[in-house]
Amino acid sequence: MNEGPREIRLRGRLVNGLYTEAMLLADEVRGYFEHQGRDDREALDPLVRVTLSCESLKVTSRLMHVLAWLLTERAIELGQMSDEEAAAAARRLGDAAPSDAASIRGLPQPAIALIDASQDLYARVRRLEVDAPTQAPTSSPALSLLDRLERAF
Repeated sequence: MNEGPREIRLRGRLVNGLYTEAMLLADEVRGYFEHQGRDDREALDPLVRVTLSCESLKVTSRLMHVLAWLLTERAIELGQMSDEEAAAAARRLGDAAPSDAASIRGLPQPAIALIDASQDLYARVRRLEVDAPTQAPTSSPALSLLDRLERAF
């Protein structure tokens, strides 16, 4: 990944912001599924209870993939890991099973909100991984902006 100093700083801030968001969401998920979610689960019929359990595992898996990838990015930024080490398949953002909108429809609203938030966060991190710049920035800021616009559209 050949980025200029400004792009590295911006990407570093973005990664740090996403890391904070992921940690807060992970704490919220843990709190829900360990406490309030138990009460909500008891009110559900058995099949929906199984769905809720499966979705809690999917949410946890998504968040763990995101956090692992973000920690790798932070290690690169801090010089603790080379780009080559980070390019290893084990360091890439792992695949996470999406939640089916029809399946989660009968779940409690707080669970649906957490599922949606985890899917949104995962999708944003996936885009960040896929759209990572792979070429050196052009010498002109105007040309650099045009290049980014062309890639976006």
